[in-house]
This record gives sequence, structure tokens and C-alpha cells, in this order.
Amino acid sequence: MPGTPAISPKRAARLKTKKHREAERLFLAEGHAVLEEAPSAPLQVFDRVEQLRRVSTLKTPSGPVGVFPFLDVTATELLASVRRVVLLHGVQDPGNVGTAIRSAHAFGAGVALSRGSADLYNPKTVRASMGSIFHTPVARELESVDFLAEAGSAGFGLVAAVPEAGRKPGALPGGRLVVCIGAEGSGLPEEVVRACEMGVGIPSQAPSLNASVAASILLYEAYSRVLP
Repeated sequence: MPGTPAISPKRAARLKTKKHREAERLFLAEGHAVLEEAPSAPLQVFDRVEQLRRVSTLKTPSGPVGVFPFLDVTATELLASVRRVVLLHGVQDPGNVGTAIRSAHAFGAGVALSRGSADLYNPKTVRASMGSIFHTPVARELESVDFLAEAGSAGFGLVAAVPEAGRKPGALPGGRLVVCIGAEGSGLPEEVVRACEMGVGIPSQAPSLNASVAASILLYEAYSRVLP
């Protein structure tokens, strides 16, 4: 029928769940600020009140909702596209993952997400990235130790963020680098720490830092090495 949208509100609403996102390889992005960051137009935009009530993931919709195709890249593509990568291992909070993606964008890095980390396309992840999901290469569903082995073979230095016994951030090596960050509280498992070449700790008066804060500090430290 002429005028029928390519993606109906009913179909788009299903994208609130990971099962349907994976089946269709589509995700939702919401709000003017996020949609304005997209380098290409969404496949479909919903902006009428009755549509937003159905499609929005918020109790109070914050603006139009766009439907976009998946953006993630393979591990090999990620390593070929950037010189700095933050590997988030087991970081399950989507807000932390989205904020880390934002920081990676700010500091010219890519993001690797291990299996068990928050879904890249969870609406909370997308929202927390503030549109940086459209600018930051992200590989997902990775086995951390396997990814580190591939990165090491490609010439990347491998660094684990550890709460104790680590060197100061100023000791980060120059050149291509993967920085591994674990969830606040549980941190990195021993096998991931062993797969890295050195450990780095962030001096802090707090007992721990959440993953996105740790990622931001270490990504900036690495980025500052290449500033003019």
C-alpha cells in the first residue's frame, strides 16, 4: 500500500529485545542528539506521539526514534582501523559500556566487548553513548584471551587495569595498545591478566572506580602521548 512505512511501529517495537535485534540485525536509537550524530539517515524514523508511545523505550519519550542497521565490526577489522582499543571484559552495565564508547570516540580509540558484557545495541547502551556508537568501531561477543592473542600478534601492547600492584598510568607504553578493563568489584579474571604484558593501576582514594571511569582515564593517558 502506498505510504506504508518500510518498518512498521509494531516491527520496530520488537527491537526493544535482543532476540529480535539479532534476528533482524537492526537497533533503535532515540532522541534528536543521538540521531543527529548518525552519518547516514535511519531506515525509518518514528516521531508522531502515537508511534513513540509504542516504539520508545522510555516512559517519557525524549524525541524521535530511528531504526538503524547493526554497526559492529570483526576483531580483525577493529585492530586494523585504530591504534588504541579498550577491551571491556564482563562489563554488564549498559550505561558503563555506552559511556566507554563515548570516551573511546573522544580519544580516538575502538572498543572490544567480551562475551558477557552488556549488549552493544541495548537501548541504554546506545543512549549512554550519546551518538558515539556511530563513530566508534566496536567488536563484540569476543573471547577476551583469544582477542588479546590476535592483538599481540598484530603488534599491540597489552595492558590490564588492576587495582593493586600495577604500575602508574604514566607507564603505559606508546604505540598500538589494548587496555583491558573489568567490571567494578570483580575486575579482570586471572587468565586475562596473564594474557597481558603489564598491569596498570589508577591511584584513587575511592576503593574502586567503575569501568567507564577507568576506561576514560587510561584512554586519555594513551591519547595524550600523540597530542601535538
